[in-house]
Amino acid sequence: MRGAAKPAHRDPVLLGVVFLGGAVGTAGRAWLSTAYPSPVGSFPVTTWLINMSGAAALGVLLQWLARSGPDQGRRRMVRLGGGTGVLGGLTTYSTFVVETISLGATGRWQLAMIYDVVSVATGVAAAAVGMWCVDRLYDRYGVRAS
Repeated sequence: MRGAAKPAHRDPVLLGVVFLGGAVGTAGRAWLSTAYPSPVGSFPVTTWLINMSGAAALGVLLQWLARSGPDQGRRRMVRLGGGTGVLGGLTTYSTFVVETISLGATGRWQLAMIYDVVSVATGVAAAAVGMWCVDRLYDRYGVRAS
């Protein structure tokens, strides 16, 4: 098909944007986790806060971009670099799982399960709140992202 945009995974520029964004997000998460460690055997507050704020930010970003126009050009670059890259690197399912296993290894399986349920439920809620906030701005004030 002539003139069709390349799939993102085949576009070296977009791959580079995701890579650089991921490096920034991952470095931010690593710094926050080191600067504010949770004591062993306790609720992993730092990772939870990182994941909740990242979910809310992703909800805002994706809804803002969706309301502002088609996923192409600059909007696609922002979605991939900021959403997939930065926020994907900042938030982390792998650390979430490692902390769940670590809690279990200290005999705190009940807390581990609470952490899992709370993390998933509040993550979905945080993303929904972020999306809702963007919708309210658009609907009430006629705010435009572009």
